[in-house]
Amino acid sequence: MKKMVEKIRKSINKKNIISLAKCIGIPIIVIFVLQSTVVANAQVMSGSMENTIMTGSRVIASRVAYVFDEPQRFDIILFMPPDNIIISSPPPYIKRIIGLPNETVEIINGKVHINGSDVPLDDTFIKEAARGNFGPFIIPEDSYFVLGDNRNNSYDSKNWGENFVTVELIMGKIIFEYYPSPQMLN
Repeated sequence: MKKMVEKIRKSINKKNIISLAKCIGIPIIVIFVLQSTVVANAQVMSGSMENTIMTGSRVIASRVAYVFDEPQRFDIILFMPPDNIIISSPPPYIKRIIGLPNETVEIINGKVHINGSDVPLDDTFIKEAARGNFGPFIIPEDSYFVLGDNRNNSYDSKNWGENFVTVELIMGKIIFEYYPSPQMLN
């Protein structure tokens, strides 16, 4: 009887351990697969996107948003900084797409003009009236010109030596802010 009780106890312990491993292991594997293929989680590290997304906010980006569609003007994207920005292990950047491939972007008195248009882009989402003159920038194929919504305090395409974000650097389209105040973006 004693041997049988001990055998049952060992069996129960093995079953519990296997069950616990499944309960913990499977969700970890699912989260890992989702993080590496479907979504990306990021924290906003600067004020360059204020008031749209505040410093310290946490956001989710869709890694599959651009599988069947091209990035569009005004999309907010998560991307790795261009090569010329020298930071060891840089965090991803979050900015808004302003210029598309094969366009010319010029900023005149803080207003963005595309392809020499006299009418500037709608910028009602920016924090304050932008200042300065930049460009013209001719955007190469498979590249994008990005700006922060806090234009006067954003290190972005207008400031970089390599002014463009290539398709390969884009990690995803920001779709949702979940902390501190949940909201859909874009």
